[in-house]
Amino acid sequence: MKVLKWIIITIILLLMLFMGFAAPLAFIGMAVFLIGLFLSSQKKKGNTLVKKPGFITAIGFILFLILGASTADTTNTAEKSEGTKVADTQTEKIKAEKEAAEKAKKEAEEKAKAEADAKAEAERLEIEKQEASQKEKEEQISKLGLELVTISRVVDGDTVQTSDGRKIRLVGVNTPESTTRTEVYGKEASNYTTSKLEGKQVYLQKDVSETDRYARYLRIIWLDIPSDDLNENEIRTKMFNADLVINGYAEPSTYPPDVKYSDYFVKFAREARDKNTGLWAFGDEGTTKGDLDSKPVAASNSSSSTSASSNSGKTSNSNSSSNSSSSSNSGTTSTAPVSRGSEYYKNCTELRKVYPNGVPADHPAYASRLDRDKDNWACER
Repeated sequence: MKVLKWIIITIILLLMLFMGFAAPLAFIGMAVFLIGLFLSSQKKKGNTLVKKPGFITAIGFILFLILGASTADTTNTAEKSEGTKVADTQTEKIKAEKEAAEKAKKEAEEKAKAEADAKAEAERLEIEKQEASQKEKEEQISKLGLELVTISRVVDGDTVQTSDGRKIRLVGVNTPESTTRTEVYGKEASNYTTSKLEGKQVYLQKDVSETDRYARYLRIIWLDIPSDDLNENEIRTKMFNADLVINGYAEPSTYPPDVKYSDYFVKFAREARDKNTGLWAFGDEGTTKGDLDSKPVAASNSSSSTSASSNSGKTSNSNSSSNSSSSSNSGTTSTAPVSRGSEYYKNCTELRKVYPNGVPADHPAYASRLDRDKDNWACER
């Protein structure tokens, strides 16, 4: 029995020791329990310190259980609280990350939307700008009477053909010949016009006349739409007729009523001639006919007047006969007097009363002073 008692006590002590490490306050109960055992052993030896040491032992054991249980609960509660705190922290962290992700996503969407809106607005403004520019362009084209065409072929320096088959003769300028006959610098002028116009879109502008006697359309050619078609700088930089004159590929050749730009062409030609540019390098007369050519004095006019004065009677009869013949042929009484086998007319207005379409160089009524464009045809319409 004694041995069994000590075995039980030993087991109890080991349990107390084990539980004490888990719940340190339980060691107080264990200490009281050990004191009770010590007092019990002293009582058995006859040294009675306490009348009922077994009671102290029981109190120690009970205290051990109470303190151990309370400490364990506290520890579990603390651990549970710590675990809850960690869990809460983890939850808050996840929530914060989720909120941050959602916020970033929302901001990205708002930014993308703002960029898309800005792009759409920019595109809208650009479209409006282009439409306004196109409208302004169309209004300017209409205002200046321009026609957009494509040049399909270059005939020579001053004549081209459009994609719809029309032949266009450049108004107010004359380049050296390079087709049926060749004048000096004619090929250069033709090649220059080819390089500038062939296959290109240009704008045609009519001055007054529609066509010449060869059924060619008389036109100004603009390389770009001018904001003011009478501004000299615009004419210099955008008009191809002027370009030919400025760069010495053509001489000015004015023929009324198409005189809108004649003064400009003459000015540009004088500048080119002063610099010996292009065809002007071959002399002050250039290499073809033009406005800057020196004008020969018509001596026959003076001779005709002298002859008519000295032979008034004979001339009068001859003229009367000639007038009658002309009247019967032409159906008009406005025939000019004839002198030495030639017909004399003061100006093209008088000549056209008899010859509405003008006269060629081999005609008796031809006079070089009436051939303004120097093409061997006087007073053509």
